[in-house]
Amino acid sequence: MKLSAIKKIGGTIILKSGLHIGSGNMEMHIGGTDSPVIKHPHTLEPYIPGSSLKGKVRSLLEMESGLMIYTSGNVISTKILRKEVIQKNPELKKKGEAIIKVFGTGGGGNEDETGLGPTRVTFADCYLDDSWKKEAKENRWLFTEEKSENVINRIKGTADNPRFIERVPGGTQFRFLITFKILQEGDDDLFNVLLRGLKLLEMDALGGNGSRGYGRIAFKFEDEELNNTFAELSPFEKEKKS
Repeated sequence: MKLSAIKKIGGTIILKSGLHIGSGNMEMHIGGTDSPVIKHPHTLEPYIPGSSLKGKVRSLLEMESGLMIYTSGNVISTKILRKEVIQKNPELKKKGEAIIKVFGTGGGGNEDETGLGPTRVTFADCYLDDSWKKEAKENRWLFTEEKSENVINRIKGTADNPRFIERVPGGTQFRFLITFKILQEGDDDLFNVLLRGLKLLEMDALGGNGSRGYGRIAFKFEDEELNNTFAELSPFEKEKKS
């Protein structure tokens, strides 16, 4: 196993709806936002953590693989792949091994990764696009907004328990960079697994409250050929043909 190349995927993430990735700050302030978004501590500008992208892409691929029913909600690991039911299903095992090769085994344990190698993919944190940020400042656009949420009382028909969620408005643009290590023969096929995961994310949602319309995004790649390939990519149809 030898590092022979590093592929780079760069471009822009365009928010199609408001995005909420929480900061983890649970301190409450009178008149403040109940759930703030994560911001850079120096600039106080919102950003998308690479860990949020990686985690959501991986989870969607694990859901799509059919392995999730064997994991008890945990991340796919080599330990899970050693289960007899998976060993008897070469297709499931192959999918699981591909996910582990691309994303790694996670932070949990002393797992044997012999033959699988180190994590191939690296997601960088995504900061505001410079051109978009300049335009936003010229037009005095806000980098975040507060959206009120509530629960409808089914009997009274009234809104109860109001809360205020901070989110990054739709239309905001972030720069992204993903790198992919080619370590052995067949890793080019793993690169296609990554692209399928990105497509699943575009079809689903990033961050919190996705079922309520938050977190819809679109990827725009710097490479025009990759843009065309990605636009035509249909992960579920591809699985049916293979």
